[in-house]
Amino acid sequence: MFERYAIFYTPPPGAFADFCASWLGWDSRAGTECNHPQIADIDIAQLTETPRKYGIHGTLKAPFRLATGTNQTSLQAACTQMAAALPAFRLDGLALKHHRGFLALRPRGNVTMLNRTAQHIVETLDQFRAPAAPSELARRRQANLTERQEENLTQWGYPYVAKDFHFHLTLSGRIDPAIGAEVTDALAPHLLPLIPRPFPINQITLMGEARNGMFHEIHRYDLSG
Repeated sequence: MFERYAIFYTPPPGAFADFCASWLGWDSRAGTECNHPQIADIDIAQLTETPRKYGIHGTLKAPFRLATGTNQTSLQAACTQMAAALPAFRLDGLALKHHRGFLALRPRGNVTMLNRTAQHIVETLDQFRAPAAPSELARRRQANLTERQEENLTQWGYPYVAKDFHFHLTLSGRIDPAIGAEVTDALAPHLLPLIPRPFPINQITLMGEARNGMFHEIHRYDLSG
């Protein structure tokens, strides 16, 4: 049904999710394009072109193709079982930052439970991940990976896991720091009041990538462990 699958955090329906979908131009829950808001003189369409296809999300298990002998039904069953064993938790909040070349919402406060949950998901569902293609490995290696990130890539098919995992909700492609600062100042009054504080993480979302590259919500799972 889909080219690839992923486990994301995606915000539940509400004002925060709606604004972020509009900002990016794609509502992954509804599977529809959205009109961008009008904010200052920002070219939001150009700014968000790269992350648009994912919708608003925080990656927990990066996109992967299904391994031979698995299918979407068995993946969904595994997600149901896994989510039932994982506890919900809260972050202190989210901060809007231009960091590492792009604009994103990043967690405030202690992230121990967040990191632990993400790694559990990476490991538990890895049986469903087909080995990464040589072309994908080569593309990842263009980022000048550290030795540890290379080990992650080899073992898990993605370099940014475990100690190299840094949760974030991506809001732009790569932009110059000066432009990033301007966009941050313009966006903050519209976005920050919509972010719950503390910020609950009580669901995870199974996503599917359609043939056109756009990601769609398949199912949301309550963390009820």
